[in-house]
Amino acid sequence: MARLDSWLWAVRMYKTRSQATDAVRGGHVRVDDKLAKAAQEVVTGQRIRVRRDQDEKLIEVVDPTLAKRVGAPAAQAAYIDRTPERPPPIAGMTGRVAVRDRGAGRPTKRERRDLDKFRGR
Repeated sequence: MARLDSWLWAVRMYKTRSQATDAVRGGHVRVDDKLAKAAQEVVTGQRIRVRRDQDEKLIEVVDPTLAKRVGAPAAQAAYIDRTPERPPPIAGMTGRVAVRDRGAGRPTKRERRDLDKFRGR
């Protein structure tokens, strides 16, 4: 059995063990949908939800004995990735940038100055 932060580092979820510890303490890691502690023991069958940057991974523990960092193939064999697939992008929105029609939305600073001048402020 290994500590949660050490196991997350060993299976390459985080680059350093201190990053893994900080993530667990910061509430970015949940074990079986409960907040976890860094020293918590990892057990086979646990579902771990890891939040990094903008994405979230849901993994199931297969080999909880890893305490040292291993190669990528061995690390991937230690868990099953249960992350649901992201929905495909909306076809009409691909490659488009949000565009606002001229005059729609809030007035610009120049337009506000003109309005103030018109109102006599």
